[in-house]
Amino acid sequence: MSEAIITFKNVSKTYILYKNDQARFKALFFKPRNPKTNKALNDVSFEIYRGESVGIVGDNGAGKSTLLKMITGVAFPDEGEIIVNGKVAALLELTAGFSMEMTGRENIYLKGYILGLEDAYIKQIEERIIDFAELGDYIDQPVRTYSSGMKMRLGFAINVNIEPDVLVVDEALSVGDASFKRKCKDKIKEIISAGTTVLYVSHNAESVREICPRSIYLREGTVIFDGTTDETLKVYQDYKEAQKNKKKK
Repeated sequence: MSEAIITFKNVSKTYILYKNDQARFKALFFKPRNPKTNKALNDVSFEIYRGESVGIVGDNGAGKSTLLKMITGVAFPDEGEIIVNGKVAALLELTAGFSMEMTGRENIYLKGYILGLEDAYIKQIEERIIDFAELGDYIDQPVRTYSSGMKMRLGFAINVNIEPDVLVVDEALSVGDASFKRKCKDKIKEIISAGTTVLYVSHNAESVREICPRSIYLREGTVIFDGTTDETLKVYQDYKEAQKNKKKK
């Protein structure tokens, strides 16, 4: 077995639920009394090894997004330890970090700087990103003139071409038309075959099967099952079927 590139040790995360923005602002200065809370992750432990592609499955609210945010360093645990050994690229919010007044080409450099890349390296991958995004002359136009799909294409192109150690994908393959979606899937497969570790979240079971030999099933912030994707999806789908049958009674 190769070395672990991502390790979660007894990780828990609880969010306070606020009634409105005013209550959230007030909490910056005064600790709320008896607040409503949501335990997004509860004592989660697992290891993901270098070169693995692993699916994360579960219903909305299961804790999948919180888990991915912790791996990318956007959120932090209340308890436990997270170790990530390598450069992480995330296909979560593909347009996050763009400057609307800067051109697409300028935003390639901006995103590169945010990711800690150096000028020489960004210049080396610049044309590869531009070719992948298929934006034509728009690459030298302000991003505010782009459609939402064009912004997502650029965001996807940047993240998949920076040669990350870990690529985190959250339902990001709904980018553009059918041929571009296929191109995105093929690129992710190419990244996997090159030895990059991939974490993939999708509600599409066939898509998870196609990309990930192993999957982790989360329910209400807890790891319910961790095994082959076929086994994991069976446990997940059996639970969903049981819940449907309960509602019918």
